[in-house]
Amino acid sequence: MMSITRRVGLAALLAVPILVAAGCGGGSAATPPASAGPAAAGGAIAAASSPLGRILVAGNGMTLYMFARDPSGQSACSGSCAANWPPYTATGTPSAGTGLRASLLGTTMRADGSTQVTYDGHPLYTFAGDPSPGDTNGQGLDAFGAHWWAVAPDGKVVLGSSQGGAGRSGY
Repeated sequence: MMSITRRVGLAALLAVPILVAAGCGGGSAATPPASAGPAAAGGAIAAASSPLGRILVAGNGMTLYMFARDPSGQSACSGSCAANWPPYTATGTPSAGTGLRASLLGTTMRADGSTQVTYDGHPLYTFAGDPSPGDTNGQGLDAFGAHWWAVAPDGKVVLGSSQGGAGRSGY
């Protein structure tokens, strides 16, 4: 017969996968758990001050980037590219915050059927290497065949780098 201590320990061990699974299922796409990395969904965008100047950010403050390889407003980033640069998607109509031009906000259909938010025709992405709101670690990276740039509120790309990142390679 098993001792009470061993039964309690076994019960606790068996409960861990259930608690982990329950913790992964909660929350909405707009506010993922902190351990899930940068948000890739929501649709709300805003302007924020950064070391790069004023840039677009997701509703949770994560920097939004454009991919220089995206032709004519269509995403050229999928598979491992999208795992590193999660497309910023929306399930409804995206919204532009104060200081942004709603006329520049739009969407494009991705190959997987999801709706990606665009600004001035640029499909928008977050970066898995930006762990916190306001980070700009993806700025100027040359990855997956082209450079990644933050986007300014006027819809133009931000070519400078606060980290000497222009031309850096990564992922």
